[in-house]
Amino acid sequence: MNDVPIRDESIRLGQFLKLASLIDSGADAKAVISEGMVEVNGDVETRRGRQLRAGDVVAFAGKQAVVVNYRAQ
Repeated sequence: MNDVPIRDESIRLGQFLKLASLIDSGADAKAVISEGMVEVNGDVETRRGRQLRAGDVVAFAGKQAVVVNYRAQ
């Protein structure tokens, strides 16, 4: 599981997938999220705009990344 720091209080799921290098582009994010292939905290998430906060765990294609506050690094 990779820790991925964010600078703000929250980040959208689609943006986070790119930041965490779990996908290559925004178009890829839209597709995998809408197809129910992404989990947030163990639950399938189909909203690309879902706001993530520190401590949230995102899983896709057998990989996981946790949202970490940049200032906590």
